[in-house]
Amino acid sequence: MSFKGKMFHVMLKNRHLLKGHLRREVIDENTSIEKDRRETEIMADRLVKKIEGVTYKKADFGAFYAEWVHLKNAPEDKAVLYFHGGGFVKGSVKAHRNIVGNFVKHLGVNALVFDYRLAPEHPAPAAVYDAVAIYTWLLDQGYKAENVAFVGDSSGGGIELAAMIKCKDDGLPLPAVCAAFSPCTDMTLSGESHKTRAKADPCTPKGANETYLSYYVGKGDPKHPYASPLFGDLQGLPPIIIQVGNDETLRDDSVRFAEKAEQAGVEVKIKVWKGMFHCFPLLAPMFPEATDALNETCAFLREKLNITS
Repeated sequence: MSFKGKMFHVMLKNRHLLKGHLRREVIDENTSIEKDRRETEIMADRLVKKIEGVTYKKADFGAFYAEWVHLKNAPEDKAVLYFHGGGFVKGSVKAHRNIVGNFVKHLGVNALVFDYRLAPEHPAPAAVYDAVAIYTWLLDQGYKAENVAFVGDSSGGGIELAAMIKCKDDGLPLPAVCAAFSPCTDMTLSGESHKTRAKADPCTPKGANETYLSYYVGKGDPKHPYASPLFGDLQGLPPIIIQVGNDETLRDDSVRFAEKAEQAGVEVKIKVWKGMFHCFPLLAPMFPEATDALNETCAFLREKLNITS
């Protein structure tokens, strides 16, 4: 593990001290989701920076807000449909601009990001239905499925995997490839890492998984594939690459999904990074492990999208 990687791990573990709090944050039913959402947006505003060659433009889609992240000289016939994270309850296109802009810069392909409906107001499968709706629109715009990649982080990673199952059920052509960073795939929280990696996880506040996932499930079935893709029929899905850290409670959501997908005949590439934390590749190029993981992901996507240059 690199020195810079260790420093980020320590900083995330002790970020409560930087906020003037002696104890780490605890999330429960008394936590204000509205306040959490506002703080996420404010933090994003503070961190936003111009990325050379990248521009943002509202998409001509009427059902909900969506935004194109354009890279100068990117191929016009290729596209990434990006699923932002946020624990199913927060996050937005605006809050993810830096993340997606940086990703697009590394990959060399334009991305479409969208504001799917959030829990608890809109529990599963609302977000999945929104994803399928905008993917259908993307195809209607003339993009071919073999030129489209699904990419998502955290809760967005879970939504993209569930959306592919829904697309398959609906008879829609599936995207060429899928990349997921620390996807949340199991609303029953049955993975052992929820217990074994709790102390090691520097990112996930105590109670966050239990609280947010309960909001996302609502009164529905936590094992329904559109909520928990881990329990779906994965046969026929496109090639998938998953990057996950060993020091995160959601580690087994990735590992178990990859195992099941491989058993179903899906081409899966997964890497569990020692000492790494939730969605760390999105911090590239801040430390070597993030850069290596993001480069590996982008190479996989370019191969499957048949991008040679």
